[in-house]
Amino acid sequence: MTCNRLREYHKRNSDMSALSKLMAHSVLRSALCCLLAVAFPLQLLAGETPSAMLYTSGPAWVNGNTVPKSVAMFSGDLLQTRPDSTASIQSNGSSVMVMADSLVKFEGPAVEIEHGGVRVTTSRGMAARAGDVTVKPASLSWTEFQVVDVNGQVQIAANKGDLTVQDDQGTTTVTQGQTTTRDDTSENEKKKKKRRRAGAGATTAAKGGIMSSPWVVYPAAGAIGGVAIWLWLVDNEEPVSPSCRTNPCN
Repeated sequence: MTCNRLREYHKRNSDMSALSKLMAHSVLRSALCCLLAVAFPLQLLAGETPSAMLYTSGPAWVNGNTVPKSVAMFSGDLLQTRPDSTASIQSNGSSVMVMADSLVKFEGPAVEIEHGGVRVTTSRGMAARAGDVTVKPASLSWTEFQVVDVNGQVQIAANKGDLTVQDDQGTTTVTQGQTTTRDDTSENEKKKKKRRRAGAGATTAAKGGIMSSPWVVYPAAGAIGGVAIWLWLVDNEEPVSPSCRTNPCN
């Protein structure tokens, strides 16, 4: 009778233990799946592919760092040339020649001129902005144009193809072979440009997003691997021996 009660007691305990382990495994597996679903897509997004290649002729800086003769460029990179240097940004269907003594932000489908000038050749409609003035091809045919922004005066030349020019006065068309000048009248933009020019040569840019940092990626990968190994070990753990394993019950 005592053995039967012990068997029932241990069986109930064994069933409860098995149920608890099953529930714990289910929760941990769900947590691991959520961790994987969040960590890996973010890391893939953080591993941004280059938008263009930069080729320099003379000293130049990207985000405040000296660059070699060629380097990959990403949207948001800030390029600065010296009075004795130039640079060329090459992307799919577009080429931007950055003139000497210029400060230009690359934005993928456009370039923003903080100071200096660019010559754009494009079949993809790449635009150039200088303060409140936006210059872009009137069509997606091969177009070449030049934009120079010095001391608030934006000089525009349509070398090949027609352009549309948009500013605070509206939108106008500049036909092939014509030149025009616009005023950069945005006071806020002028102040921002002065601040950027003052700090462009000395500011060190951050190296990639937070999710691409090894201080985040490696610990996250280690945590995921640790949880996976622990689950594997628990799944392969031998079950608890039945009751009365040392003292046989007859």
